[in-house]
Amino acid sequence: MNILETIVEQKKKEVAERKSLHPAKQLEQSEFFARPTASLKEYVQRKDLSGIITEIKRKSPSKGIINPDVSIERTSVGYVQAGASALSILTDKEFFGGSSEDLIAARKLNTCPILRKDFTIDEYQIIEAKSIGADAILLISAILDPKQAKQLANFAHSLKLEVLFEVHSAEELHPELFSVVDLIGVNNRDLKTFEVSLDVSKKLFDMMPKESVKISESGISSVEAIDELRGIGFDGFLMGENFMKNGRPEEAAKEFMGKLKSRK
Repeated sequence: MNILETIVEQKKKEVAERKSLHPAKQLEQSEFFARPTASLKEYVQRKDLSGIITEIKRKSPSKGIINPDVSIERTSVGYVQAGASALSILTDKEFFGGSSEDLIAARKLNTCPILRKDFTIDEYQIIEAKSIGADAILLISAILDPKQAKQLANFAHSLKLEVLFEVHSAEELHPELFSVVDLIGVNNRDLKTFEVSLDVSKKLFDMMPKESVKISESGISSVEAIDELRGIGFDGFLMGENFMKNGRPEEAAKEFMGKLKSRK
């Protein structure tokens, strides 16, 4: 199995275990479950913000340990103060070192949209996302067939959560899903080989509907890259590793977004 298949198999086991420990009805009693959600789609298009979705992750299968002792509270608030449009919080523990508690901690201190970054394969995880304060979920085309993706997207919308639909190739762009997702993300990192190239975003841009909100994800490390991607037509940019490899990610984000702002 490749790493993506390994992650999905592990996720199936985790979800089954969590369902038995914390039934959906219990999750629905969370203090966050009834809160109004913020729109990721709207925030990434706001002209007063950077368009950057800043990510918090401690490690990854491709890079190993990145920033194991990161302060969720300091980093999430610092990201927002730097001009981030939204936050992305990794909640997968086994492969990325995250947890639901990380997202809860960020939610308690920030009002901006928060994307729950995980490998969503079951409606239970969407209820879970709502219960910990997420505003949006990630659906990955590479691990879901169109029928599954549509079902999960519709279920997310029933809970007032938005959906970022992630693709990496032309084969993963399913036109029948364009009308049921809120944002389309192009992951420049191949989740099977972990090779990274911004050419993936450039190649797939014209294959997506003009009216869709488009996010370029992974491998972005310079303001020049954002200028180029924005010039093509991308609305938002998901960045994590470029900031997280710094001991103070929020300071790296502040410097980066300062440079970006000065170029406008």
